[in-house]
Amino acid sequence: MNLKPETLARIDEVITHYPVKRSATLPLLHLIHEDIGHIPEEAITWIAGKLSLQPINVYEVVTFYPMFRRHPIGRRHIKVCRTLSCALMGGYKTCAAFEKEFNTKLGATSPDGEVTVDFVECLASCGTAPVVMIDDELHEKVDGAKAKQLSDQIRAEAAKRT
Repeated sequence: MNLKPETLARIDEVITHYPVKRSATLPLLHLIHEDIGHIPEEAITWIAGKLSLQPINVYEVVTFYPMFRRHPIGRRHIKVCRTLSCALMGGYKTCAAFEKEFNTKLGATSPDGEVTVDFVECLASCGTAPVVMIDDELHEKVDGAKAKQLSDQIRAEAAKRT
C-alpha cells in the first residue's frame, strides 16, 4: 500500500487526538480512502496494526459504512439516484443508459477503466429528478438524451488526456 507522505503524517497526527486509539479507526479509513480511492485488504490489516486492533475490528467498520469502496473504481464515478422521486421520474432508465453508453454493468467499471456506474441513495435534489452525480458534480433532470450528452462529454475529456 503506497500512501502519500502527507497522508502518513496526517494519520500519525490524527491518532493523537483520541485517548483510545481504536476511536481513530473511522478517521484513518477516511484518510486512506481519500488517498488511494478504496480500502484494500492490506489497509485493513495495516490500520489494525497501527491501532493495536484485530483486523476484524477494522473490517466491521469498513463493511458497515457504504461510502467505503473495497475495490478500485474507474477514473470517473457516475452515481445515479435511485430513491423514490428519481425512480418515479426515470432514474432506472437513466442508469441503464449510462450502462449502455459505457458497455458496463451496475457496480462494475467500463472495459477501458474510465467509468464506474453505481446507484446511490438520495442526492437531495428530488424536485429536479432524476439526478446524477458525476464525481462531485450534480446533474439534474438526466433523461436518456442528457445521459448520452454527459457520456459524450466524458469520452471527449478522456480523449484529451491521451
